[in-house]
Amino acid sequence: MDQPQYSRRIKDWPEDERPRERLQQHGENSLSDAQLLAIVLRTGDHASGATALDLARRILMTFNEDLETVSNASINELCQVQGIGPAKACEMKAAFELGRRRLARQGGGLVQFRSSRDVAQYYMPLLAGLKREQLQVVLLDQKNKIIKDVMVSQGSLTASVVHPREVFNLAIRDSAAAIICVHNHPSGAPRSAYVERIQ
Repeated sequence: MDQPQYSRRIKDWPEDERPRERLQQHGENSLSDAQLLAIVLRTGDHASGATALDLARRILMTFNEDLETVSNASINELCQVQGIGPAKACEMKAAFELGRRRLARQGGGLVQFRSSRDVAQYYMPLLAGLKREQLQVVLLDQKNKIIKDVMVSQGSLTASVVHPREVFNLAIRDSAAAIICVHNHPSGAPRSAYVERIQ
C-alpha cells in the first residue's frame, strides 16, 4: 500500500504546494494530472490518513497512469481503489463527462449539422472509449439544429437492440423535423457480426 506523502492535511502544506492555490497563482496548465484530480476529489481518506493528492496518485497508479483509462472506468471499478467511495467516483465521472462534452462542442460550438462529417466530429469524442454499444437518437429542428439527444439503447460489446417505435415516439413527442441515429462499435470493427435493421 502506498503511504501518504505528508502526514498533515493539504491545508497545512506550504501554499505553493497546495493544488488549489497553485492553480490560482499559476493556472491549471501548471498542475500535474494528480494535482488536477486531487482538486476534483476535494478531500482525502480519513481512515487511512491519505490526502486528496495521495488518493489521486493511487487512482492513477491503479489505472496505469492513463487518464483515458480512469475516465472509462466504471463506478464499481473506481470504488475498488482504497479511499474511493461512490461519491468520489461520481465526482470523477462527472468531471470527465464535462470534458468529453466540451471537446465535442469545440470548434465553433457546433450545434447545427450540415453534413455527416459534422455529426461525426460532434459525437465521436462523446462515444469514444465506451465499453458497450449505444444507440443515440438526435432530434433536429427545421434548421438541423439539435433539440436534444437521447440514448435509447445500451447493449453489449457487440450488439445493441432497439425497436423503431422507441425512436419515432421521441421524434413525435418533441416535434422533431428530422432525426439522426448515432451508433458506436466498442470492438473497433465498423461491421458487426449482427445485422441491424428496422422492420
